[in-house]
Amino acid sequence: MENKKAALQRSLGLLSCIVLVISAIIGSGVFKKAAPMSEVLMKPTYVLLAWILAGLISLFGALSNAEIGGMFADSGGEYAYFKKIYNKFFAFLYGWGSFAAIRSASIAAIAYVFAESLNHLIRLPDIGTDSISLFGLHFAANLTVKLIAATLLIVLTYINYRGLRLGEAVSRGLTFTLILCMLIFIVTGLFSSHGDWNNLNKPATNYVAKPFFSGGFLALLFTAMLQSFWAYEGWNNIGYLGAEIKNPQRNLPLSLLIGTLVVITLYLLMNVVYHYISPIDDIIARRTTGSGIAAVDIAGIFLGKGGALFISCLILVTTLNATNATILMAARIYYAMARDGVFFKGASTIHPQYNTPSTSLWIQCAWSIILLFSGSFDQLTDMLIFASFLFYGATALGVFVMRKKAPDLERPYKVIGYPIVPGLFVLFCLGLFIYTPSQRPMEALTGVLLILIGIPFYMYWKKKNQVA
Repeated sequence: MENKKAALQRSLGLLSCIVLVISAIIGSGVFKKAAPMSEVLMKPTYVLLAWILAGLISLFGALSNAEIGGMFADSGGEYAYFKKIYNKFFAFLYGWGSFAAIRSASIAAIAYVFAESLNHLIRLPDIGTDSISLFGLHFAANLTVKLIAATLLIVLTYINYRGLRLGEAVSRGLTFTLILCMLIFIVTGLFSSHGDWNNLNKPATNYVAKPFFSGGFLALLFTAMLQSFWAYEGWNNIGYLGAEIKNPQRNLPLSLLIGTLVVITLYLLMNVVYHYISPIDDIIARRTTGSGIAAVDIAGIFLGKGGALFISCLILVTTLNATNATILMAARIYYAMARDGVFFKGASTIHPQYNTPSTSLWIQCAWSIILLFSGSFDQLTDMLIFASFLFYGATALGVFVMRKKAPDLERPYKVIGYPIVPGLFVLFCLGLFIYTPSQRPMEALTGVLLILIGIPFYMYWKKKNQVA
């Protein structure tokens, strides 16, 4: 039973919220996705276009989310919003989907990249590299890396168990460090004598031109954008802390807008440096040569071995930061569900000393570790992108629903460019929902099944706890 004396505290100001938005977004994607996106589009300007479009679409989603978040700020983010926009059952499906696939898989995937990068820097003995395939998922591949990742999840969960301010302080320090390091990389790269601006106009050797608005080109552009969406994933996490934000009606929308714009700018400049320093043929080749991470090898070109080490360490910082931020924020969803009687009862517990959803944090940790051992990095990210955009679209659609259902309800923030901005975002989410199963059928099916498995649990908890 929830401790009546303990409660979540409104302790996060605007700067803390902006830091948490940035820390939840910036992970490994901006370092790892340059080569696969280049391989798909084979022209630097198109790669940059894919990053810009994916950033704008994410911004449209953040702006739409901000209107709803400003109206209904509470623990659980979209879970709290969907109860008011749609109904408790749909809200439960989101919360269960976050637990079963979306947020837990994100935590597992980012922690895996951290462990992979650490193992590349400090080569540890391979405990086991054989994998067992079952229904398209790979079990126990690279056991050393997964054990490192599991240890990280336990340590970070403990830090956030000990208090919101401690978890937020870790994110703040790491975020300022990574922004500073990214700016150093950008400035030194753009002013390096090793670069050539003509590289940005040179397509790959095997490039075959397609009309810009042809179906073939747009399909390739969409495929590349799916890669970059992993890098932008997490912009909505700040909404989960709605009950712990000071003046949330103001600070929640502002932090979403400012934080997302900062990330878009950093991502674009990082990719300009990649293509300025290295021809696209070399970037594509680095997917299978060198470190396997284009950013690491490109830093080695203009900064030497120290530069490659610098970026490798930066990837450690960013993945550590993103893992910590997602653990901190996502656990609030399950706390809110348990408080409503539609999740494991213990998850509603607030620690009497640390004022954190302590049990919810450990439940999240346990399931994330199970997901970590159940699938590869790419499988996890493909699964969560498909599942998450189902609900992102529902949030943007909620802007239209609430404008019609409750036109007089106070809106501290109104989405810029209504109805075009939320409308375009809804259409994109619909397109992603249709497109992904044809390209990643097993991952899409797994994500949907994990969400639907929650229905029997909902019926059980609803009956047991007499939920209306």
